[in-house]
Amino acid sequence: MKFIDLRSDTVTIPTEEMKKVMFNAEVGDDVYDDDPTIRALELKAAELLNKEDALFVPSGTFGNQLALFTHCKRGQEVILGDDCHIVVHETGASSIIAGVQLRTINSIKGELNPSEIENKIRKEIDIHFPETGLICLENAHSNGRVIKLQNMKEIYDIASKYNIPIHLDGARIFNAAAHLNVEAKEISKYADSISFCLSKGLCAPVGSVLVGKKEFIKKAKKNRKIMGGALRQAGFLAAAGIYALDNMIDRMNEDHKNAQYLADELEKIECIKVNKEDLHINLVFFKINKNISPDFFVDSFLKEGIKVNPPENNEYRLVTHYWVSKENIDKVVTCLKKIISSL
Repeated sequence: MKFIDLRSDTVTIPTEEMKKVMFNAEVGDDVYDDDPTIRALELKAAELLNKEDALFVPSGTFGNQLALFTHCKRGQEVILGDDCHIVVHETGASSIIAGVQLRTINSIKGELNPSEIENKIRKEIDIHFPETGLICLENAHSNGRVIKLQNMKEIYDIASKYNIPIHLDGARIFNAAAHLNVEAKEISKYADSISFCLSKGLCAPVGSVLVGKKEFIKKAKKNRKIMGGALRQAGFLAAAGIYALDNMIDRMNEDHKNAQYLADELEKIECIKVNKEDLHINLVFFKINKNISPDFFVDSFLKEGIKVNPPENNEYRLVTHYWVSKENIDKVVTCLKKIISSL
């Protein structure tokens, strides 16, 4: 049975064309620097984000944690938003891998106050204080919002003033760029390192890329080995990444339009409140003002051939992507009306 899958844009599978380039990829042992397709992907990624070099890694969490591990010394402090992916959805890995302390600040729907960041920087050398080693931002944010470039620039200027690097969790940086109607390098210029996912809306099956300066990537490559991320003939995966960067970025707005259409249709259902204020990319958040069991919600959709996640903090999320059409959305909305009317 072919499912309509709205759980995430990580569920995307390769297109037939992507499978062909994977099958025909020229590969080698990447640990020996013998995989030309891996290197081609890394160079393309660095060029797209206007950085000196790049490194292929297995996942987005891996890319973020590798950045923390590479930028920071053990015992340093990282300033970041209290609702960002690194804090909420990466299993406390920063304490295990990088050995750093996270100093969270209040996030205003993903946007951080530059003055508050400056106030939290450890400016004095004191026996009691950890040293500020890194500032982390996220754009697009996992709450569905795209952060303004002016906000990123103000934070970047403060970080430069104190000689503190910035890492950007850019898992969906191309969605953010599409929303802002700019190239991704206009976002990445306000960060010293950026990780972005190939396996979300870009349809590649596996992988993310970490970009930054040559010295940073050289150090990160060794740390990737320590973390168990050094792969062998990974060019098959890199070929999918190259295809994704060449063919999937320009269609991101289609996913955004479908998300808007989904939100508009959901809004017509009386007991549903859609969070349209945060609808910047392909993530649709909503609440149902009826008593409904999460298990019943998920199971009812599954019986209709639709995969969805249960709510998080009473909020539901549906995600559009390459494999979700407007006709699919109509079926989802019809199914939801049926579920609600049965209560």
